[in-house]
Amino acid sequence: MANVYPLLETIDSPEDLRRLPEPRLAALAGELRAFLLDTVSRNGGHLGAGLGTVELTIALHYVFQTPQDRLVWDVGHQTYPHKILTGRRDRLASIRKTGGLAPFPKRDESPFDTFGTGHSSTSISAALGMALAARRQDSSRKCVAVIGDGAMTAGMAFEALDQAGDVGADLLIILNDNEMSISPNVGALSGYLTRLLSGRLYSGLREGGKRVLRQLPPAHELARRVEGHVKGMTAPGTLFEELNIDYYGPVDGHDLDALVPVLRNLRTAGGPRLLHVVTRKGKGYEPAESDPVGYHGVSPFDPSQGLSAGKGPSKVTYSKIFGDWLCDMAKAEPRLMAITPAMREGSGMVRYSEEFPERYFDVGIAEQHAVTLAAGMACEGLRPVVAIYSTFLQRAYDQLIHDVALQNLPVLFAIDRAGLVGPDGPTHAGAFDLSFLRCIPNMVIMAPADEAECRRMLSTGLGLEGPSAVRYPRGGGPGTAVPDDLEPLPLGEAELRRSGGGGIALLAFGSMLTPALEAAEDLDATVANMRFVKPLDGNMLQRLASGHRLLVTIEENAVAGGVGSAVAEWLAARDLNVPVRHIGLEDRYLPHGSREDLLAAAGLTGSGIVKAVEGWVREARSERREARGEG
Repeated sequence: MANVYPLLETIDSPEDLRRLPEPRLAALAGELRAFLLDTVSRNGGHLGAGLGTVELTIALHYVFQTPQDRLVWDVGHQTYPHKILTGRRDRLASIRKTGGLAPFPKRDESPFDTFGTGHSSTSISAALGMALAARRQDSSRKCVAVIGDGAMTAGMAFEALDQAGDVGADLLIILNDNEMSISPNVGALSGYLTRLLSGRLYSGLREGGKRVLRQLPPAHELARRVEGHVKGMTAPGTLFEELNIDYYGPVDGHDLDALVPVLRNLRTAGGPRLLHVVTRKGKGYEPAESDPVGYHGVSPFDPSQGLSAGKGPSKVTYSKIFGDWLCDMAKAEPRLMAITPAMREGSGMVRYSEEFPERYFDVGIAEQHAVTLAAGMACEGLRPVVAIYSTFLQRAYDQLIHDVALQNLPVLFAIDRAGLVGPDGPTHAGAFDLSFLRCIPNMVIMAPADEAECRRMLSTGLGLEGPSAVRYPRGGGPGTAVPDDLEPLPLGEAELRRSGGGGIALLAFGSMLTPALEAAEDLDATVANMRFVKPLDGNMLQRLASGHRLLVTIEENAVAGGVGSAVAEWLAARDLNVPVRHIGLEDRYLPHGSREDLLAAAGLTGSGIVKAVEGWVREARSERREARGEG
């Protein structure tokens, strides 16, 4: 049988790539794109972004001496081709699976992954730090940051750009513009001008002229302005030039004949410089080009049929519960406004954005701004709802404390992807929100055990006169029927779901109610659905403490500082000496894998709870025997 990928299978490292004759690179790109589509369609993963960076990845590794030269990717969805070319081709089918390749660049996975990424807009800061380290160490290595146009909406990216221009770092920034279609100016003339502007002749003339004209300040200023106006007529780089960053482009990111010579020129140039590269998400696979959002992350599918083939009814997710509630509540409450930091689809807000466009605000990848924007709205009597993933709320912690909670403003945070997210790994796990939220004064924090509770908790939060949060996991719940009404829950009130006779009470928070009920059957335990993390239901805690010899808190959150700690603090403050044990996420980062595998590894299943509780019971019996001298 003929080798399907004759060129690609000879590439086990960028060293192999750099030995290829330049005219063979286009054929390699075709094989790489076909291999990526075949592998991801069979195994699932991120697809569209990687299809769009095939030629760019080849050109970067071809021109730069990686890993000696540092290549920093932003976010990481676009790095599947990078992983394939850096010795991980045969393992790509394992990506995002338990024990397989990480979904994003990871430093301990490969020396070519120079910086771990997962959250957006970090690449320029990290690469700048590396460039300054190279300067300090008198090293000739080059540093490159590859950042998407979406990631450039974050303030952090502009903070790094400002610093890079200020310190004059030897840094190349690749702006991968994959939202813009290839416009007429990305053609022969623009490509020629970019090669000219990035070449040694132009750079030499420019720098030589600057040295002469510096002796004549008025003439130097005139030359600087003329240069800026001339470049402004050929390229949209005025902003970057004002930051003292030389701008080049735009250049077609799928044209290796254009990319390679420009990158060669820019590799030998000095100072901070930015190359604007235009690519297309999903390039080479028409369905992904037409629907880049749908093909961003995919489950296994038949490429000949596309994603729509064979899809059955999907499970109702918490994101959909939130989206439906948002639309229903917006009809009843004209003050409701909804804000998201670039997560419209993931947070279930598509329908709302279409039905209430004047009350919908997508601020881009700008979590800090999203939270303070909501605070400003709340100051003027509106009722803002911020839909945000747990892991992204971490990026706006100061605004949450200083701008919302300190002023006791009625902002509702709908926190998606709380707890373990599975394939996306530790960068996206919402493992800490209960810990970092519960210490903030004025906050009300709720965790639904099922779909019906989620809807009622959202109504509860919107009706409060201060800040509140409803945190729910990725995917769906146990399948509870969702009411049509908008009735809230009684504030701070838990519910008893099972009365047991074994002297053990399980205090379940949020998603942990289902496994707690499973465990209770074996343990003959009492189960309380606590529902509110803050305020805790004191009456329920008093009742459980007085009637049981062991309390066990169960949360899908870090044990350190989590809701179990809150329960222990409440009991200690009242001198209630009943033993308390905590089940949750240990003080370590769990790897990527299926959500089910990770929950099992953390002991957050019915059998895991039984095992932990029986171990504590045996330990207590042993201690009592020793105390009685029974050895």
